[in-house]
Amino acid sequence: MAVSSSIPPSTAATSVVRKSLLLSTTFSFPASSLSPSTKSPQKHTQRLLLLASSSASASTVPSDSKPTKKETVYFDGGAHYGDLLANLILGLTILWLPLTLAAVSRAFNLRYRFTNLRVTVISGLTGEDRSDFSYKVIKDVQVVPRFIGEWGDIIITLKDGTKVDLRSVPKFREIAKYCLSMADQPAVLKESGAKGF
Repeated sequence: MAVSSSIPPSTAATSVVRKSLLLSTTFSFPASSLSPSTKSPQKHTQRLLLLASSSASASTVPSDSKPTKKETVYFDGGAHYGDLLANLILGLTILWLPLTLAAVSRAFNLRYRFTNLRVTVISGLTGEDRSDFSYKVIKDVQVVPRFIGEWGDIIITLKDGTKVDLRSVPKFREIAKYCLSMADQPAVLKESGAKGF
């Protein structure tokens, strides 16, 4: 004796049925591509569980490739704010105006990033100009203090003879020593006398 239920099917069940009907009508597969095990839902779910557990165990197995070194940031910032402030005050004179415009441009469009893997200089209005180089290519690092030594320029000479001039860098002595230590160079800075702004 069959008992019929007067409870209407839930909307979730009907939506699942509708979606499965929609998928079956949208994608037609040839009958030969279906294996006999897919006709039985119980065997199909067991096979999916086995596949999921085997893929999870395969992902926990370490690969033979070399582990990548995590990049940590030592310094990330722009030009020193004192450079901008001093040049804005001196910009009130007509003669200093070009240097003031250069300081404003440095303050808003220039960014330095020193990590344990590389040195990055990002410039341009939207940051589209980017220069990266590794510490392995550094030959020499020099510093030039500005104002009363609050900020300074770092001049990095690469092994191919290229000179990279980083202007108005805060903590310039510490950053230059860090560059030398990462490049396996002796940590003796070549420092010239303090110059202007």
